[in-house]
Amino acid sequence: MDLDLPLWFEIGSLVILTLILLADLLLILKRPHIPSTKESTLWVIFYVVLALIFAGLMWIFAGGEYAGQFVAGWLTEYSLSIDNLFVFVLIMTQFAVPRRYQQEVLMVGIIIALVLRGIFIMLGSAIIEQFSWVFYIFGAFLVWTAWRQAFPGGDHDEDVQRENFIVRVLRRTIDISDHYDGARIRTVVDGKKMWTPMIIVFVAIGVTDLLFAIDSIPAIFGITQSPFIVFTANIFALMGLRQLYFLLGDLLDRLRYLHYGIAFILAFIGLKLVFHAMHVNELPFINGGEPIDWAPEISTWMSLGVIVVSMAVATIASLVASARDRRNGVDAASAADGSAGHDAH
Repeated sequence: MDLDLPLWFEIGSLVILTLILLADLLLILKRPHIPSTKESTLWVIFYVVLALIFAGLMWIFAGGEYAGQFVAGWLTEYSLSIDNLFVFVLIMTQFAVPRRYQQEVLMVGIIIALVLRGIFIMLGSAIIEQFSWVFYIFGAFLVWTAWRQAFPGGDHDEDVQRENFIVRVLRRTIDISDHYDGARIRTVVDGKKMWTPMIIVFVAIGVTDLLFAIDSIPAIFGITQSPFIVFTANIFALMGLRQLYFLLGDLLDRLRYLHYGIAFILAFIGLKLVFHAMHVNELPFINGGEPIDWAPEISTWMSLGVIVVSMAVATIASLVASARDRRNGVDAASAADGSAGHDAH
């Protein structure tokens, strides 16, 4: 059954969400600053409540199944967006972006991500409609991505290294100054117009967004095939990401097991996609081109439960391990101080 929503609801939702994003952008341009913990918390709560209200409206207009698909899709994209933040932190550090202007960088990154994901969603939807076997490819890709996420080798530093080639090309082809000029991407040095390092930061963020879109779009298509739900779930996941960046701050370093939770979610959705592909199988060399009835059907609510439990377990385990390490560090420091005091006597 296809999603059947009133046209005014779909158009109205997209218009309101666009206006909220524009208001957020204008707020940054008018008052660049480092948001306080309180301000960031209130914004994140606002966007989360807004997503839950939207889910409630989906329940009213389309039923519980589609509301569940939206929530599951939103949480999946939200968890992947948090993983984005690790790479954003490394990019900001690598290019020494002044903290006061990091809001503009993040907002530009969010806009680039929305545009890229919008293009990927349209392409993905068209491909799925014509070729059901693509679910096999999406599923295998997500399982491989899950493995890469769980065992990254060089951790998130590898993600930053991917931009280095483009950065080197940029430096060879255009004149870039050595210093930032606020949040501007153009400046004047000794009477000559030049690009500021901010252009490199924007390019690095854009490349990162592209890489993450390639991972995240197949993941949400494993939960729902409705382009409207896919797009709105992505919008809600990206809204508030800027404030979440400042709210989490140093906490990101303590979420050491988060990538395992994300990897489990991706692997689960990958298997779900493969099972779905088996249910709608048309490939002649698999089961004679007939659907495979014994393949299990994973419900939306089961998917939602797996996503919530995976993220909760990964987060709690990370915080517990971090607290234990801090405790051990304090105990070790105390023991060292005690030993030094004893030697002094």
